[in-house]
Amino acid sequence: MPEVYSFSTIPAKILLPIDFSPSSHLALEQATVLAQHFHAELYLVNVISETANVEEAKKEAEARFATSVAGLTAKGIKATAKVEVESDVAGCILDVIEREKIDMVAVSTHGLTGWHPLVFGSIAEKLIRLVHVPLLLVRTEKPASSAKVSGGRLMEWW
Repeated sequence: MPEVYSFSTIPAKILLPIDFSPSSHLALEQATVLAQHFHAELYLVNVISETANVEEAKKEAEARFATSVAGLTAKGIKATAKVEVESDVAGCILDVIEREKIDMVAVSTHGLTGWHPLVFGSIAEKLIRLVHVPLLLVRTEKPASSAKVSGGRLMEWW
């Protein structure tokens, strides 16, 4: 039987898994509003598949996170960002929840197609079944293609 977690209805630390897709950008916007409202800390995580070019992917994610953390800090939100390398994305997210004592998870329903062998939506489905803290699903439209995210509005965050 899984361990029962006791949690407050007011989150102090919100986890946001990010793959830098437009969908995860929308989840970041929602998590930002929650963090401001509850005076909570945001913990951003990007999970890189072990099969990817790890060093290059880590550098890119860290650069994007630097911009995100700076923007959140400017809004008065305490933010931490971490890049994890793992083959099991959902399992890694569950480990982060436990290790960082996360009170709430915010996740988008669709991400970059081809991120790990699964689409991010499948990861969201796994989290629905396995997470023992409150989970906010930010429903977004399925991406039209698996093309890389273009600049524009997203650049304010990454």
